[in-house]
Amino acid sequence: MANTARAKSGLREMTRRAVRAQIAETAMTLFAANGFEQTTVDQIAAEVGMSGRSVFRYFPTKEDMVVGHMDEIGEGLAEALAARPLDEDPWTALRHAMQPHLDELTADADTNIAMARMLDATPALRPSLLNKRARWAEALLPDTTRRLRGPTRTRELRARAIVSSALACLNVAVDEWARTGGTKPLDGLLDTALTAVRS
Repeated sequence: MANTARAKSGLREMTRRAVRAQIAETAMTLFAANGFEQTTVDQIAAEVGMSGRSVFRYFPTKEDMVVGHMDEIGEGLAEALAARPLDEDPWTALRHAMQPHLDELTADADTNIAMARMLDATPALRPSLLNKRARWAEALLPDTTRRLRGPTRTRELRARAIVSSALACLNVAVDEWARTGGTKPLDGLLDTALTAVRS
């Protein structure tokens, strides 16, 4: 009986995550095409075939739809970092961990460039973006700390500095990539930014 209840609970959670992902993906597409402020929750709901009230059960606000998408990216970065060989130094491991995200961005360059420009041009989203970056940093911190040698008392501080710097390089690279309409290779922009910070 308990196993059946757990199975049903797990299935419900999987379904909820799938619906949330579909809503977030649809919302991001509409935001990129029409702008964040111009896109209504009712428009998003219509695209996914549900009512606006139903959408609000999954996301309390439009901002949450953006943040939810960003949280998934942060989780992906953390998983990719954890999968890297433990003998890689933090900078090398973080750079490799970012590659799948870069590949996703460039695979649908037009949409993601439009999205990056929309995010940059929407003041209402800036607090959410700052919170997103803080959550990404926290997700990457434990595995980065494990890779450091030297005094244990300063490892977490050094790890925070490395993670914050690496994520700042990622943000700068994506911003420049979007600003130039994708004419510069995103990989190269990130590598240039990382080299500048480390030299």
